[in-house]
Amino acid sequence: MVDIGIVGGTGYTGVELLRLLVMHPDAQVKVITSRSDAGTPVADMFPSLRDHYQGLCFSEPEVDTLASCDLVFFATPHGVAHALAADLLEAGTRVVDLSADFRLQDADEWARWYGQPHGAPQLLPEAVYGLPEVARDKIRSSRLVAVPGCYPTAVQLGLIPLLEKSLIQTSGIIADCKSGVSGAGRGAKVGSLYCESSESMKAYSVGKHRHHPEITQGLTQAAQQQVGITFVPHLTPMIRGIHATLYVRLKPEHQQMSDAELQQLFEQRYAKEPCVDVMPWESCPETRSVKGANVCRLALHRPEGSDLLIVLAVIDNLVKGASGQAIQNMNIMLGLDESSGLKFAGLLP
Repeated sequence: MVDIGIVGGTGYTGVELLRLLVMHPDAQVKVITSRSDAGTPVADMFPSLRDHYQGLCFSEPEVDTLASCDLVFFATPHGVAHALAADLLEAGTRVVDLSADFRLQDADEWARWYGQPHGAPQLLPEAVYGLPEVARDKIRSSRLVAVPGCYPTAVQLGLIPLLEKSLIQTSGIIADCKSGVSGAGRGAKVGSLYCESSESMKAYSVGKHRHHPEITQGLTQAAQQQVGITFVPHLTPMIRGIHATLYVRLKPEHQQMSDAELQQLFEQRYAKEPCVDVMPWESCPETRSVKGANVCRLALHRPEGSDLLIVLAVIDNLVKGASGQAIQNMNIMLGLDESSGLKFAGLLP
């Protein structure tokens, strides 16, 4: 049995880790921390988990205690993992970070987007960007994995097959994305209040969302050349879910590819991926179909006679976009079945 620690267990990604790990046959949560709620039983804060975490209490995040674990998840705001990760790695504990602390490879770029100096630039060379469908071999041998953000997960999985084969123009890509309100976190914010977000939809952080450099970094690596993308996120009145509508143009030399050939490209690329589902041509995947599940559903559309290709991608932002993907990474790092603890269907209705 693998002993797990969670730093920052009171937010949505933290409680989602707790929920998912209940179903894991080879892992148990040994330590969970929260500075503001130290001493509070997990079962008191989250009654939905009463049957599973009796006796486990939140504690202060102390390195010595966390280092007794085989692997520690950071479900924290940016900057927290910077302060603790090095000591945990030195103690032999592996780290999976759900924050943005190690996603960007350039410390100066990180500082520009996050408004503070990078706190652990010495760890960046060994940090692996944890998108299993791309970096599985690196994840397997890594001590430190950065879990991709929710928007970047959906956008990259939707575009990588096309960029890897150099089928599309690498400028003018558009990612029109919608997120449920849980993506804003559990903290009290006016924009997340029910009366503010219900029965409404709005774009936000247009041209300046912190996921933009992460998306660009991943797509550029897939294409092996610079990629230009316009990324516009929207807040929608639902709790969970990401819906990404991706617009790309086929290169002139590939515009004669048939719909069947494009469909086959995606099906072959993800044929062995347990957490990606390529739906039939012209399907319209719904966010509710992935609610609670660690899966990305993809579908392709192509207006007749056009060089435009439209890729639809949906994920649960708290599962494949965060905690589920974190556990998927943990499984790979520890040599477990990659889908262990994640083999469940979405919730309907």
